[in-house]
Amino acid sequence: MKTEQEKILVTGGGGFLGHAIVKQLIKKGHSVRSFSRSRYPALDSMDIEQIQGDIGDKDTVQEACRGMNAVFHVAAKPGVWGPYSEFYRTNVTGTQNIITACKQYGISRLIYTSSPSVIFDGKDMEGVDESVPYPDKYHAHYPKTKAMAEQSVLKATLNGLPAIVIRPHIIWGPGDNHLIPRIIARAKKLKIIGNGQNRVDTIYVDNAAEAHILAFEKLAEKPELSGNIYFISQDQPVLLWKMINSILAAAGLKPVKRSVPKGAAFLAGAVLELIYKAVNARNEPMMTRFVARELGTSHWFNIDAAKKDLNYSPRISIEEGLKILEEWFKNKGVHSNCQK
Repeated sequence: MKTEQEKILVTGGGGFLGHAIVKQLIKKGHSVRSFSRSRYPALDSMDIEQIQGDIGDKDTVQEACRGMNAVFHVAAKPGVWGPYSEFYRTNVTGTQNIITACKQYGISRLIYTSSPSVIFDGKDMEGVDESVPYPDKYHAHYPKTKAMAEQSVLKATLNGLPAIVIRPHIIWGPGDNHLIPRIIARAKKLKIIGNGQNRVDTIYVDNAAEAHILAFEKLAEKPELSGNIYFISQDQPVLLWKMINSILAAAGLKPVKRSVPKGAAFLAGAVLELIYKAVNARNEPMMTRFVARELGTSHWFNIDAAKKDLNYSPRISIEEGLKILEEWFKNKGVHSNCQK
């Protein structure tokens, strides 16, 4: 599909998903600006304009959005531990600042990166679609603040801002700076939560980036898609612990074999949260209630809407992605470093 060159801002353009989106936008001939807290040499090497700043600061966000035709709002504070104020400032205030700037400059399209965790209620979710409501209670600041941010975007679409919400689930691949490092760092201490038969959706990073690009292009063709939410994935639910072990194998590490009952993991998470809060600990507990439920339940989604409206289908299979990941580990020397 031939597209006209546009000036596009990618928040979090130096991050894992953001960088993948930037690369695909550049390949399509667009002019890209990145907005992040830090400066990234990888973006410098691509001659990408970079603006550094705090997304929670309204004036800085307005400067980043000035002159842009469209915005991919990818930046967020992830994780399961930390002060609520930090999650709120980045995820909620930051998103509201982006919305305000988009309105101020008449930006034609906003593609917002959300998360399926915004509708996770702690129970198995199998084949559910975008009609599932938000839960009454959250056990972590990240899903709560992402849900608040998502709702801000949806409200803005009712007031004339063209926007689409994308919910990618468990993004992985070379360059991951969140999920895979956590798995590797805890490889020797990991335990299967429950019976290990829970299935989940995942998505290879380049597929996730392409889904965002498709949303951007389709929204231009069909303005009526504004306000829609789309789950995206590999469209191939997998056993969570088999996937974790496949990632460990790609890194040259042994599989997780030991297990613990779901109830025991949840209880341990609750106790550890109380202790860590009592001593005002900044570091993350080995287990939390949210993590126990995430690791012990099934959560995979119906992506028919993305297939129909965005013409999305994953180009890179899980098997192909794992081979690419293994090669990346080899080139980075991760095998030898992990086995020391």
